[in-house]
Amino acid sequence: MAIDKTARVHKSAKIHKNAEICAYVVIGANVEIDAGTIVESHAVIHGPTKIGKNNHIYSFASIGGDPQDISYEAGQESNLIIGDDNIIREFCTINRGTEKEKSLTRVGSNNMLMAYVHIAHDCQLGNHTIMSNNASLAGHVKVQDWAILGGFTLVKQFCMIGMHTYVGMGCQINKDIPSYMVASGIQTRVRSYNVEGMRRRGFSSSAIASIGRAFRVVYRESQGRLLDNALSELEASEADSPEVMQFVKCIRSSKVGIMRGPIEE
Repeated sequence: MAIDKTARVHKSAKIHKNAEICAYVVIGANVEIDAGTIVESHAVIHGPTKIGKNNHIYSFASIGGDPQDISYEAGQESNLIIGDDNIIREFCTINRGTEKEKSLTRVGSNNMLMAYVHIAHDCQLGNHTIMSNNASLAGHVKVQDWAILGGFTLVKQFCMIGMHTYVGMGCQINKDIPSYMVASGIQTRVRSYNVEGMRRRGFSSSAIASIGRAFRVVYRESQGRLLDNALSELEASEADSPEVMQFVKCIRSSKVGIMRGPIEE
């Protein structure tokens, strides 16, 4: 176990013998850190927090802090779980959960959180996501696998970002973004579907074409008719496409509605 002599580690913390704790790190009570994880100088980790294997937490990150929720009171159950192989850069903040939603904030594995990213209480972050500098999630946000959030993106409470989505820099997200979509603009809208992202991740041409058709049905051709009718059409015509069924599932399960599409000229 490599713990620098200047680090302050609470007696109840459980640090794996193959973890590395650098100078002036502060680790509080009820923190668990697994093998291969590196915590760089001046980072602070509060508990209850469990951190998996081979994470790299950079200087001045603040992990496992109290929820920024006026209803939270000291002593309430409140947890943070972080998976494996994450990169958490300088000045990132990740808060624990509240009793409103299973008392848990969860970060999956293989994520890259760039400097100054904020993940609020009760958020659920999947795997292989990228949050660029200063992107921020308010409470109870869900981000699914392989989503990318551009710098300075702001996501409102209870919103969901679907898998394989791309959100451009400076967007303000106040409703859900279905899987495989691209959102951008100061007046943020869903502009297209994520062709390039799907290609890079090995999706077939037919899968990409199916998502293209689904995008057109929901965002281009649904003007003047019920969204439910558009979704029913997709469920009938694209039933053999798991990508389209995931897209439809995102919309049907939405509790706050979906981001609007491009304005027709």
